[in-house]
Amino acid sequence: MKIAIVLNTSWNIYNFRKGLINALMDKGNQVITIAPNDPYSSKLSNMGCEHIPVKMDSRGANPLRDFLLILELYWIYKKAKPDVILHYTIKPNIYGTIAASFLGIPVINNVCGLGTMFLKDNLVSRVAITLYRVAFRFPKKIFFQNNDDKALFLKKRIVSKQACGLLPGSGINTDDFSASPRNRHGKKFTFLLISRLIYDKGILEYVEAINSMKDQGIDAKFQLLGQIDEKHKRGIPASVVQEWIEKSQVEYLGTTDDVRTFIEQADCVVLPSYREGTPKTLLEAASMAKPIVATDVPGCKNVVMDGKNGYLCKVKDSGDLAEKMKLLYHQKPSTLEKMGKFSRAYIKESFEENIVIGKYLSAIDKITL
Repeated sequence: MKIAIVLNTSWNIYNFRKGLINALMDKGNQVITIAPNDPYSSKLSNMGCEHIPVKMDSRGANPLRDFLLILELYWIYKKAKPDVILHYTIKPNIYGTIAASFLGIPVINNVCGLGTMFLKDNLVSRVAITLYRVAFRFPKKIFFQNNDDKALFLKKRIVSKQACGLLPGSGINTDDFSASPRNRHGKKFTFLLISRLIYDKGILEYVEAINSMKDQGIDAKFQLLGQIDEKHKRGIPASVVQEWIEKSQVEYLGTTDDVRTFIEQADCVVLPSYREGTPKTLLEAASMAKPIVATDVPGCKNVVMDGKNGYLCKVKDSGDLAEKMKLLYHQKPSTLEKMGKFSRAYIKESFEENIVIGKYLSAIDKITL
């Protein structure tokens, strides 16, 4: 059977869907990856996938480009003839589904997260809801990564209850992200935020919280790891990041292909995001037995059990974020270790990658009978 996986970057496919690809291939399926070319496209080909590049601007909302994307995906699907298509992220979910519907190819969609678009009542959000409503009449299965997103789509009558399914995010291979308690002897307490540098991830609130904590005499390391993305409409300018560096407000670590070394050296991972699907960085941190401070919003609150493996703070509230970071900073090493153990046990029970893979294999079997 031919199974296509469609996403807005090859990087995303390789880093988040590699386990699923291997499981599909182990069952004798041919996997076709469809995404814009980037340095990870060749890695997908080396895994044994047939990689097909596509032009896709994940940031823009240009009607002409989006119409051309439907046409491009239509011709790719027509030529490749996949038996099932798995869509992820907004544009593949909407425009890929419309293209597949013209060819009668069954699709399974994954709503990875809504960002802040659905929290606003404006022209952009209304257009997005209309497009989702049109496209989501066709999928055989629609997976959500948290109950809040699922409930919102049902409330707005975008999906039918029968088509909905729930996944624990993209899952995590807990063997790859194993627990390795940090030796804190003689080392400063280290906070780490891992994210693309866009405003909606709560980066500004993190820096404001850092300034507040430093003013109160908190002697800790505050790190930031992630790509500067100035092309994103909510991206933080490189000049602003450089100013933080020059003022020693935050230690910027740049980007990496392997976050494990940085997580291992951290005492707490922070994510003050405005809204998430189920954030991979928090799954990785929890799997490595780290306490977490994150916002009390959909996605983040799925991973953080307040008071057990970290603390939840108010969204867009740097003062409350600072208070929760200080609360963790002042905990005894034995308490931090207990929180870390809870993190890992919770992830192994509820977010193991095999859970996600099993649900996909089951859904594929059902729609191809």
